[in-house]
Amino acid sequence: MKAVITVIGKDTVGILAKVSNICAECDANITEVTQSVLQDLFAMIMLVDIDKLNIPFVELSQRLTKLGDEMNLKILTMHEDIFNSMHKI
Repeated sequence: MKAVITVIGKDTVGILAKVSNICAECDANITEVTQSVLQDLFAMIMLVDIDKLNIPFVELSQRLTKLGDEMNLKILTMHEDIFNSMHKI
């Protein structure tokens, strides 16, 4: 199973590192990542394998949301099934 993590906010040092660190702590394997910086706006999308999570998925989501709050970023963590359902025609 996979999850999609999106991050949007003002660019600052360490965003990718901090999000990646939480994923590593929870045994979520980052399989793909793309990021862009437009002027001072940071945008990132990660695809994460969550098959071996050592915590419940909701807790991973809560940790990332908390990080977003601390860094003044919007971090959304969405299970692959929800993401796919939202984007079906």
